Amino acid sequence: MKYGFIGCGNMGGALAKALSQSTKDIMISDYMPEKAEGLAKELGCAYGDNNAVAEGCERIFLGVKPQVLKSVISPISSALSERKPLLISMAAGIKISQVEEYTGKVPVIRIMPNTPVSIGKGMILYCANELVTAEMIDSFAGDMKYAGSFDLIDEKLIDAASAVSGCGPAFMYMFIEALADGGVTCGLPRDKALRYAAETMAGAAELVLSSGKHPGELKDAVCSPGGSTIAGVRSLEENGLRAAGIEAVVKAFERTKELGK
Repeated sequence: MKYGFIGCGNMGGALAKALSQSTKDIMISDYMPEKAEGLAKELGCAYGDNNAVAEGCERIFLGVKPQVLKSVISPISSALSERKPLLISMAAGIKISQVEEYTGKVPVIRIMPNTPVSIGKGMILYCANELVTAEMIDSFAGDMKYAGSFDLIDEKLIDAASAVSGCGPAFMYMFIEALADGGVTCGLPRDKALRYAAETMAGAAELVLSSGKHPGELKDAVCSPGGSTIAGVRSLEENGLRAAGIEAVVKAFERTKELGK
């Protein structure tokens, strides 16, 4: 088959759902067979075990945790080394060279997606080894068009970038929740507070991307002299919002590096 998934957890499952909008030529495997079977039936795809994926798929997503990647690949390494399918690794912190150590010299694309791929709004960072051709990249990105945006990045920067885009949704959700809690404190119903906070963040993000303006400039445009917004901005500064955001990315980056050891 064209595509195979070894592991269909939250991220692997989200990518499989996005891919299934382009092709049903997919086989799904997971250490919990009933999970693979359920997702395959939902998407109208095939399911099997790791051996079936390794021996029968042209492009294989490695959707398992970095801590277990080596042990998962080891039993199928001979098939992968012999057939040389395109491997797409999403294991945090695991370098392409490490995947090659486990499988031999095969084409490898390393991707770092985020959870919004499930609604076609993902940010997918990628890099590849020299066996991956431009045609492979174009074909892969085309098949994954319903997942979101792709951006090529040097592998030495991918862990830092992932700490922003890969971990970032969790940080955004926390801030949305915090804004909503503030609204509830001021008397808003919870459902409205959550909607207003989420819609506001989505719109503000879109304005950053579409305008090309620095976020600081856009922030200044909302802050009238002596007004409500600048009072709120002052409070955020006093409570260390910027420092907390920076430290969250740094800690996520450091942990990602640890996972790759």
